[in-house]
Amino acid sequence: MTSAPASCLAERSRQALLARLSEPRVWDVVVIGGGATGLGCAVDAASRGYSVLVVDREDFAKGTSSRATKLIHGGVRYLAQGNFPLVREALAERARLLVNAPHLVRPLRFVVPAYHLHDKPMLFAGLGLYDLLAGGRGIARSRVLDVAHTIEALPGVRESGLRGGVAYWDAQFDDARLALALARTVADLGGVALNYCAVTSLVEKAGRICGVDLNERESGTTYRVDAKVVINAAGVWADSVRRLASPAAEARLSPSQGAHLVVDRAFLPGDSALLVPHTDDGRVLFMIPWQGSVLLGTTDSPRPDLPVEPRALPGEVDFILETAARYLSRPPTRVDVRSVFAGLRPLIGGGDGSPTRRLSREHLVDVSAQGLVSITGGKWTTYRVMAEDAVDAAQAAGGLRSRSSGTAHLRLHGAPAQHADDVYGLDRTQVQALPGSGRCVVEGLSLTEAEVRYAARAEYARTVEDVLARRHRVLFFDAARAIDAAPEVARILAEELGSSQDWMAAEVARFNAVAAQYRVEI
Repeated sequence: MTSAPASCLAERSRQALLARLSEPRVWDVVVIGGGATGLGCAVDAASRGYSVLVVDREDFAKGTSSRATKLIHGGVRYLAQGNFPLVREALAERARLLVNAPHLVRPLRFVVPAYHLHDKPMLFAGLGLYDLLAGGRGIARSRVLDVAHTIEALPGVRESGLRGGVAYWDAQFDDARLALALARTVADLGGVALNYCAVTSLVEKAGRICGVDLNERESGTTYRVDAKVVINAAGVWADSVRRLASPAAEARLSPSQGAHLVVDRAFLPGDSALLVPHTDDGRVLFMIPWQGSVLLGTTDSPRPDLPVEPRALPGEVDFILETAARYLSRPPTRVDVRSVFAGLRPLIGGGDGSPTRRLSREHLVDVSAQGLVSITGGKWTTYRVMAEDAVDAAQAAGGLRSRSSGTAHLRLHGAPAQHADDVYGLDRTQVQALPGSGRCVVEGLSLTEAEVRYAARAEYARTVEDVLARRHRVLFFDAARAIDAAPEVARILAEELGSSQDWMAAEVARFNAVAAQYRVEI
């Protein structure tokens, strides 16, 4: 048990952040949205020396930004579509992230198995172009593999009819942890990042947006915050924020949903990922080693209702399993799924009925007549470029002194000198200094008591879900194990936040209801 003063460090830290909302000041930039784009905008603005506040109505990366396919990549599919500028830009950003966040982004080899004679030369030609677009920033050259080397790289691949494969390189990352690193980088640069703080309205004076009204969701306290410029980076909910300024604003987005399944590592026990280049719906499908398991995905289904906690749609689970079964010697079934999760993509489109897989993964910066800067579209890999473009627009819209972005070579919070298999990076020594550093919260799970305490004290965690879904990723790779861990995580959090037994019970019940949605119906 920690001492009484230490046990409330997390709560005092939260109150200190909220106190800054009551200061009589005008922020240079207020950012709405604590996902990849919003946090990226906040880091970019803070890197230019502006005063910055970024808020999210939920936890950081609660939405799309924790539900990606965990890839930092140029996009082999965009290459096939002929979108070379997007691929080149994404490959350049991949190289930057490998340097700026080596504790969260690492190289990963992909192998495309070939089952027809013409597959290998076609794939090698296309991936050769991928290498060419990467230029000197490439990770390693693609190469053709014979049958034996393909099986060696992909133990568990279906061997019947296999004619070899082609290997290429991209990068893998922890999306929620990268978002958290961005939030902490904002703080390192003097800005303020607040989760569970909802924008209820935009403040307008003389026809210009000049601030936001906020509701701190835990206490219900309201704040009015003045700003020279407001950036709308609310992801799939960006149109809703735009309509706070202009109720008749036309939709910019046609969101789609991508579902993912996680199965045991035994289905694909090697260290390489498997890429299925053509699925029945015209997408690609990935099978990726992740968190000691295998991540399978993804789908692309229109999703106009925009739930905060999206669930896989009917047929998405079966589609992924059926596609995976064609390429694995041991086909996974519903019984084998440890967790299923879905995320919403903020695709730019006009709602003309086009399949969402054909909609743009590029981004759009829009400035309304009242000066609201909205950044829409994009993907995790290009978040930094998106943020730079949005803050460039915000400079003009808010009358800020022109300053250039400093993020291209900005190492993110916790970044060690080189790649390290530890998401805490340089913060690991601080984690280990806390009580419970050697005690796992539940048998068979790497999460320690110290890591839960650190999540509350230094990583903005307020709920059991914050810890088990995003500070640690167990909900996403083993929902049953996450449910087992919830009571102990609630107990530790209650100590850190100064919360009651009733809070603990309510938190466990709430988390169990969420976690149940990550389990597949048999």
